[in-house]
Amino acid sequence: MAVDRDQVLRSAAALLTRKSTATMDEVAKAAGISRATLHRHFAGRDALVRALETLGIAECEAALDAARLDEGPPADAVHRLVRAIEPAAALLAFLYTENQLFEGEQRDAGWARIDDRISALFRRGQQSGAFRIDLTPAWLTEALYGLLASGVWVVSEGRVAAKDFTYMIVELLLGGALRRDASSGQAS
Repeated sequence: MAVDRDQVLRSAAALLTRKSTATMDEVAKAAGISRATLHRHFAGRDALVRALETLGIAECEAALDAARLDEGPPADAVHRLVRAIEPAAALLAFLYTENQLFEGEQRDAGWARIDDRISALFRRGQQSGAFRIDLTPAWLTEALYGLLASGVWVVSEGRVAAKDFTYMIVELLLGGALRRDASSGQAS
């Protein structure tokens, strides 16, 4: 019987996003295959994580495409982006904790493409006057990643409803935590 590599990857992603310390034995069990079969497809955890990285980058780039970042008001594009990336957010949160993906010369160029596209959205928002200019596009991009990971965590823990994922992230990212006086725009 042929093993569907994509199904194995998705099973591994589902497990590792819930339990990042899962062993290869646990990954094999979650995928419904033997450990030997898993090792025929992925020589070890590093190879599995690298394959998950490729999947995560592809899903993130598809979400960026779906979000149409160059269309309409920048704030609307951020909202579309968070909504589009939500299905892949848990995998991305797991990947961001895998330090070996971001160290040295083996860093996948896909991460830079993603960073560049998101930073360009924030830069467009700054140039149009919609976003603050005192925060760099690079910082806003990293803040978005952090909020996505935190959103995944709080939803998975059941402390926040999944339906609120996009709203919470977009509102905090774009609005900040300071309460503004509606009449003056000043912090109260």
